[in-house]
Amino acid sequence: MGMERQAVELTNLDELWRAALSEIELQVSKPNFLTWFKNSRLLENHDGSALVALPNGFAKEWVESKYHKIILGSIRSISNETKNVEYVVEGSLSQKAISRRRRENQQKQDERQMVFQEMRVDPITGLNPKYSLTSFVVASFNELAHSAAQAVVENVGTKYNPLFIYGGVGLGKTHLIQGVGNEIRRISDNRIGVKYVTSEKFANDVIWAIKNRRAEDIKSAYRSADVLIVDDIQFLGGKETTQEEFFHTFNALHENNKQIIISSDRPPAAIARLEERLRSRFEGGMIADISCPEYEARVAIAKTKLQERGASLDDKIVDLVAKRVQKNIREIEGILNKLVFHQITYKRALDISTTEKIISEVTNRSASRATPNQIIKAVASFFEISPNDVIGRSRSKEYVEPRQIVMYLLRDTLNMSYPDIASRVGKRDHTTAIYAYKKMVVDLEKNPELGRKIILIKEDVNKFE
Repeated sequence: MGMERQAVELTNLDELWRAALSEIELQVSKPNFLTWFKNSRLLENHDGSALVALPNGFAKEWVESKYHKIILGSIRSISNETKNVEYVVEGSLSQKAISRRRRENQQKQDERQMVFQEMRVDPITGLNPKYSLTSFVVASFNELAHSAAQAVVENVGTKYNPLFIYGGVGLGKTHLIQGVGNEIRRISDNRIGVKYVTSEKFANDVIWAIKNRRAEDIKSAYRSADVLIVDDIQFLGGKETTQEEFFHTFNALHENNKQIIISSDRPPAAIARLEERLRSRFEGGMIADISCPEYEARVAIAKTKLQERGASLDDKIVDLVAKRVQKNIREIEGILNKLVFHQITYKRALDISTTEKIISEVTNRSASRATPNQIIKAVASFFEISPNDVIGRSRSKEYVEPRQIVMYLLRDTLNMSYPDIASRVGKRDHTTAIYAYKKMVVDLEKNPELGRKIILIKEDVNKFE
């Protein structure tokens, strides 16, 4: 009986941390999430205190100082009795933590390997075996990108090289490009060397090589790949030395018919501070976008995610999630994790009211944290102008669209009154704010590219203080 109870406790910790990570992932950048949370795990959630293990002392100090509030808020949103979070280095728990642990958990501490499926990474290729083309749900919103990816699998290095896939955060780009890498390895029986890396990791490797005078190591690591997959290439913008190294890496691979696959949250033309020679090379291959999924695709994606986890939710619950979350697959997955955790914890099927509450908690969290200044700075950064230009009096065409987007977001995201919006954006008349908001609503119906801009800006809002 004791072992059975322990198994349930461990499962609940598993589900709780999985759900918490889904929310944390929505609040930090992908490179930071992968760097600091990849090897984390929840050891205990008992008597109002949670215990999180990190792989080393540096990670513990960094996470504790930079992400404590986000972690506590994410755990509390799922398990509201949690009042505090403590951090330890994996394998060297503090005496205080050891004394608090129940005997069963202490006995099993060294045996447990809480490595979540979504974080398992092959140390050689950088690929996550979870991502496959078979589990990638194909619909009209991503059909072109999927077809191009499939063509690359069948014609490595000779068709669609480079393959450039772009779309908003949480729409499945990483799943698709890693799925291509895993499929190429499977078909070739690992004879084709694949290397997956985030642009942040590539940049860090370049910095390390310069600092340690090991430039040849970088060349060897990246230019020896048969297939190089680089995620979130937009983060190379403005990093001149890194762009220089990537340019030469790109050329070396391309000249030898080695396959290059790139993802970004925007097309090459819209990547800020990207060298023209790189932009030109990205545009010389196949460019495919992933837009927002339609309702039927969202339902299919939700059911696939549940099936992968061996979990199930009532069709009415899945339908509600698909209707309420329209633009972010990752957010759908986060909500599903939270719903499954709730169902397991309370040992009963979810009702509509509870589901509505959980969905609202997740979807409203980002909006509630935003401030008018953050929105103004995010819009200014996206259009590469200053915040003063956004709220200034100039009627120059390059400032009109950013200004109208700010007014729209202040109304749509923060529900500010029109007079407050007008006052905040250059002390204008409130009728200007009304006009801007209504115009944006109409334009969004007709212009998908404008919708994409709004999504990208919203995702960046919380990066600005």
